[in-house]
Amino acid sequence: MYKSLKIVKIDSKYCDFLRHFDNKVPYNIGNKELRPFIGVLFNVGKYEYFAPLSSPKEKHKRIKNTLDLIKIQDGELGVINFNNMIPVVNNNYIEFDLSKKGKDKFNLYRIELLTNQLRWLTANKKIIYTKSRLLYNLYKFDKLPKNVRNRCCNFPLLEEKCMEYNESKIPQEV
Repeated sequence: MYKSLKIVKIDSKYCDFLRHFDNKVPYNIGNKELRPFIGVLFNVGKYEYFAPLSSPKEKHKRIKNTLDLIKIQDGELGVINFNNMIPVVNNNYIEFDLSKKGKDKFNLYRIELLTNQLRWLTANKKIIYTKSRLLYNLYKFDKLPKNVRNRCCNFPLLEEKCMEYNESKIPQEV
C-alpha cells in the first residue's frame, strides 16, 4: 500500500536550479551539504516527493505539529518540513547508506540519528503519507490558509521545472 521510506541526499545542483524559480526550496550545500530528505512520500505521475528533515533542536520540543510540519518522536529527533517538499525523479538523488559507520564522532552521531529518524518515520508511515498528500492537495486546489501557503514551495511549478531540468540531462541522440 505505502512505499518504503528512505533517506536520501538530493543533488545540490538540482536544488539550486529549482531555487531559481522558488526561493523556498531548501539549500543542501555548504553547512547543509548532507541535508537529508525523507521519501518517497508519495508519487504524482512520474514524480516522487521528498521532504527535508531537520536535525533536533531545543525549539522542536516546544512547537506543535502543524499542517506542514511534523515532529519526529515529539521533537527529540527533529522535524519534517512538508512545506519544503520537492518533486524528484530517480536520477536527482542518492540514498544514504546507513550501514556505513563513520570514523569520527560527528558521522557516528549522524548515522545513528538518521537510523533512529527512519525507524520512527517507518513506524508512523501512514501519518507521514497522509499529511504530505493532504498538504499537496490543499496547495494544488488553493485550499490552504494564506500563511501556510506562503510557507510552501510551489509544487506544480516545481514539477514543471523538474521535468525541464531532467529533460535537459538526457543525452541527445545523434
